Amino acid sequence: MSNRIKTKYPGVYYRNAKRIGGKGPEKVFYIVFKKNGKMIEEKVGRQYADDMTPAKASGIRSGRIEGKRLSRKKIRQQEEAAKKAKGNRWPIDRLWEEYKKQNPQLKGMHTYQSIYNLHIKPNFFGIEPKDILPLDIKRVKNRLLKKRSPQTVQHVLEQIRRIISFGVKNKLCPGIDFKFEMPKVDNIKTEDLTSKQLQGLLTAIDDDHHPHAGPMMKMALFTGMRRGELFRLKWSDIDYDRRFIYIRNPKGGEDQKIPLNDGTIDLLKTVQRADVSPFVFPGRNGGQRTNIRHQVNRIKKAAGLPKDFRPLHGLRHVYASMLAFSGNVDMYTLQKLLTHSDPQMTQRYAHLRDETLKSASDLAGEIIGEAMKAADDKNIIEMKGEK
Repeated sequence: MSNRIKTKYPGVYYRNAKRIGGKGPEKVFYIVFKKNGKMIEEKVGRQYADDMTPAKASGIRSGRIEGKRLSRKKIRQQEEAAKKAKGNRWPIDRLWEEYKKQNPQLKGMHTYQSIYNLHIKPNFFGIEPKDILPLDIKRVKNRLLKKRSPQTVQHVLEQIRRIISFGVKNKLCPGIDFKFEMPKVDNIKTEDLTSKQLQGLLTAIDDDHHPHAGPMMKMALFTGMRRGELFRLKWSDIDYDRRFIYIRNPKGGEDQKIPLNDGTIDLLKTVQRADVSPFVFPGRNGGQRTNIRHQVNRIKKAAGLPKDFRPLHGLRHVYASMLAFSGNVDMYTLQKLLTHSDPQMTQRYAHLRDETLKSASDLAGEIIGEAMKAADDKNIIEMKGEK
């Protein structure tokens, strides 16, 4: 080892050593001081690897003499102890990673990961569930409600609660001792389009250049399929002979099938089939599509549709509303077409069918009323003739 080389700072010196990860030598700095009658010599860092200078070394020496700074050995021991203790800690981020490992086939994982990255990680990274306060949740909720819909905020809070419940269920961590106050959400929103709006949308679809955005919107309008079902749809799921579309892994759980109508058949003929992909509407490199928000919103804007109209899910509502309003489709049939597992989900369209029935009833009343009026007029004429 090379000899000590003094610096202009008392008790600070260095030795020349081989540079770590580079060519040539570098200085390794040491400090010397007396504490409790004992002479202490400590290494404080390397010139390049630790960005150490004589001035920094002198500052460290002063801190050690005054008892305000730990030795490098002590700091290293504490770091190792903290690292070991961390192995027994289950903060939100670690719970989320474990949750994903245990649920590799979870539906909508792309959406859940996006929610975590945008809203959960920035607020709760490194925090254990037991350390989360009601005020922490309330602040996140109020902050999100300024820019996000109540439905989105509810999804965020539900995911936080799901992560914590997973940890508690698997005995990884203690839970929380309070309930989340969820924002009020109107789940009975039923979107519809006027005849003029629908015509404008179809025109905007035909004018758009994207190969899949417009056809997907038409597909939702012709079939009522959900966005995720359109993303997962494969050519092998389309049975032209029996005229059915097989819905794989739908929201309700079990596979379903819906009729393949003429409009959908004509539409599929216009969709270019990719040789490298089994999907009808493939994503990047022929894989399953995960997003088409930007493209369908562009079409929505070109069509002049309301800002709160959801381009794909809204067209599912339009499909259901048209069938219900026709008066020719009962609620049970509509439930099957929409693949609703719960009939209560279909009841949001019942009022449209009721309006059609009322209109038909009113028409019957008008017809009967006209007949009664004609009969009365005839009787009056006959009575005048008798006089």
